[in-house]
Amino acid sequence: MKTQIPVSSLLHYKGPALWVIGPEATVFDAIRLMADKDIGALPVVAHGELLGIFTERDYTRKIALQGKTSRDSRVKEVLTGDPVCVAPTDSIEECMRLMTEKRIRHLPVVEDKKLLAIVSIGDLVNWIISSQNSALEQMEHYITSGQ
Repeated sequence: MKTQIPVSSLLHYKGPALWVIGPEATVFDAIRLMADKDIGALPVVAHGELLGIFTERDYTRKIALQGKTSRDSRVKEVLTGDPVCVAPTDSIEECMRLMTEKRIRHLPVVEDKKLLAIVSIGDLVNWIISSQNSALEQMEHYITSGQ
């Protein structure tokens, strides 16, 4: 389903929840927050600036496989810096393209250097399914009502 609908529409659907972590936090604290909130990534923010993103993939590859401990390691040591970001005006389709091309599952949404949200591949898939269901219902109504 091709759509030029902006990601800002998804943000209204998703809601305002946004959890972040500071670069000096331990990896253990980041993992605990991610588990508590049932999320797979945390934007890393200092003084209002997005420094990077910490993901489950960062933990497995940069802590677990390297023999480091999550209680002794800081988020700043293992975050993915310079993350791929989108603007609220970018389309849902563009977000999907970026995620597929870059092999990532989370996109920070930034406007004027301010972090607004983070969108996951699950958010996009749920939005697309919901949109398709709505379009099907409208077509069924049109067909059955004769209008």
